[in-house]
Amino acid sequence: MNWDIFIAPYAQVVEELKVKLKGMRQQFEYERDQSPIEFVTGRVKPRSSIIEKARRKGINPENIEEELQDIAGLRVVCQFVDDIYVVVDMLKNRHDFEIVEEKDYISRKKDSGYRSFHVIIRYPVETIHGEKLALAEIQIRTLAMNFWATNEHSLNYKYAGQIPAEVKSRLKRAAEAAFQLDEEMSKIKSEIQEAQKIFNEKQMKKPERS
Repeated sequence: MNWDIFIAPYAQVVEELKVKLKGMRQQFEYERDQSPIEFVTGRVKPRSSIIEKARRKGINPENIEEELQDIAGLRVVCQFVDDIYVVVDMLKNRHDFEIVEEKDYISRKKDSGYRSFHVIIRYPVETIHGEKLALAEIQIRTLAMNFWATNEHSLNYKYAGQIPAEVKSRLKRAAEAAFQLDEEMSKIKSEIQEAQKIFNEKQMKKPERS
């Protein structure tokens, strides 16, 4: 398999979706002052990770494109939990890709404490050989969830997926603390957004330095 040729369409998917999701963020800011999207990132899974995950899941090489859903991955980070579902609804209303699966790990968290909302899409990307339908995963989560998940990912990498019991227990407690933070912030969401609006307006009124 020529990996450069294999990866190229997925890299294109990530770049196109980043532009579209960032465009959604800007439209919200123009029309409503506040956007449910804080920031957007994306990546293509490295070759070594694709091979390792396919091996771990028992996926035959010829079935990787259909059975490995996160070769192309986007992450949408929000300030508040209810913003996540606003973003999910926006994705459902789009007509430039097909949603094939939803995984709500917020209302049904993983045993590790992981929380996030995953949307698996089939995205049509134009290549020199014509249209290709590529699977991509969009993860939507809060800043607190993202902080926790990033650290858990690092620990999984360090311990090759076998995190010691004591560390795993602390991670679970940290996950609950992060979610409690999200819940408390949601209760004062309107206050926070009003404060941010006032701050942004003041910044816009500041005279430019020559």
